[in-house]
Amino acid sequence: MPFSFGFPAFGAASGPGAGGEGFADPAGLVFAGLVGLAVGSFLNAAATRLPRGESPLRGRSRCPECTSKIRLRDNLPLVSYAALAGRCRDCRARIPLRYPLLEAGGAAAALSGAALVPDPALLAAWFLFLCLALTLLVTDWEHLVLPDALTLGGAGAGLLLAGPRPDLTLVESAAGAALGFGLLAGLRALWLRFRGVEAIGRGDLKLELLLGAFLGPVGVLRALVLASGLGLLAALPLLLLGRIRRDTPLPFGAALCLAGAACFVRSALFEP
Repeated sequence: MPFSFGFPAFGAASGPGAGGEGFADPAGLVFAGLVGLAVGSFLNAAATRLPRGESPLRGRSRCPECTSKIRLRDNLPLVSYAALAGRCRDCRARIPLRYPLLEAGGAAAALSGAALVPDPALLAAWFLFLCLALTLLVTDWEHLVLPDALTLGGAGAGLLLAGPRPDLTLVESAAGAALGFGLLAGLRALWLRFRGVEAIGRGDLKLELLLGAFLGPVGVLRALVLASGLGLLAALPLLLLGRIRRDTPLPFGAALCLAGAACFVRSALFEP
């Protein structure tokens, strides 16, 4: 396909999701929204536990301040946050806004896919990729950590889904993963060789495997260029104001996740 960084208007949809309605009937949308909320709640557990080396599948959730177990009635996505006014029932510590936002993000990923993507394989890739991107954005922003379970596991899932997807072949998926990893690894090696510092973390390299597996070679290039622009726009004012130094670690993985999500949506909706 021709290489272009242009993002066409929404009304110009012509890709595999264009013109389709997915599961866009009221019952289907309600079901998708509920599934998305439940998955968003799980994403919060993953974003909290994986950076600490803990499994999100084991044990009840606890308040990070007083460590009391979260009651089932206090674990309803969005509803419990509103009912508790954003505070722990036991110690009244504030619940970070990230929790309802990630729950809402899971719902948005499911609802948008159900409404816009009629192909089942592409819908699965849409929902999985956006959920992975949201979770990795949070872990990198909060902890400067990109857990291998999400990056490497997600890359494997991207390769598996590439076969049945109508917009990406397995060869394109593998080529995208190799290209994304190779480009960033090359930049990392050059920076280390001439500046003597590791400007790009190993987690970012693994994240590029994930992005490339879902986006293909053209998409991963778009995402890398867009993420570099976003990173520059965010870091340059802080650097000029003296808020950060040149060697201050920054969550470039978060920029990669935002750019990757934008490029994935563009490709799924607007490219044949």
